[in-house]
Amino acid sequence: MASLTGKVAWVTGAGSGIGQAAAVALAREGASVVLTGRRKEPLEETAATIRKAGGKAVMKPADLMKSSSVSAVAREIEAEFGRCDILVNNAGLNIQKRTFADLTPEGIDEVVHGNLSSAFYCTVAVLPMMRRQKDGILIHTSSVAGRVPGPLSGPVYSAAKHGVVAMSHTLNMEECVNGIRSCAVLPGEVATPILDKRPVPITKEERAKMAQSEDVGDLIRYIACLPAHIVINEVMINPTWNRGYVASLQRAKD
Repeated sequence: MASLTGKVAWVTGAGSGIGQAAAVALAREGASVVLTGRRKEPLEETAATIRKAGGKAVMKPADLMKSSSVSAVAREIEAEFGRCDILVNNAGLNIQKRTFADLTPEGIDEVVHGNLSSAFYCTVAVLPMMRRQKDGILIHTSSVAGRVPGPLSGPVYSAAKHGVVAMSHTLNMEECVNGIRSCAVLPGEVATPILDKRPVPITKEERAKMAQSEDVGDLIRYIACLPAHIVINEVMINPTWNRGYVASLQRAKD
């Protein structure tokens, strides 16, 4: 029997990239997976992949930057399944005009709400179910930028992802007595569609050397399968060919 048989996993940002890979990996372990994202078509692709392999998936499209939409999805999950065992808080975004010289209030709001507010909304929405169960795990896709500020991702994205890490750690501080665990996953560069928002284009060759969505999805699956008495508070995953390291080595030679 797969280790997540009978479990219900809610995966946000499930239409592409890390979210899609995590959803497929969790379904492969036997979980019934709830797929959420803003656009229905990508969710249909993820659901089809899962069902083709014999897994269970339902789609719940929603704009996670709206708390009312998040609450509505959580109510539907509770009504349909009666539980939520795993939340993969993966939805996120970035903007091209991300330096302080280019930032606008609208851009700031979009990045903060898309990465941090949405994660809080989903977390608060599932906690009542997990508290009743005295069990549950929340896995949040942060970023290396959530630990190491730098110009590549921009100040707002970095600040929002730092907030996700802080949220995850404080969840463990408060909810450990309820059997609830929280893990912040901090990927470095991953070849996902978010790279298309980079001000400087990323080549096909560079993307091939990066971590792939499936690598991070498998890590999320591993975390979700850990026994209930164990929590990985925070984990960083990077490509071996780390472009930051390579650039530093080159500068050291110059």
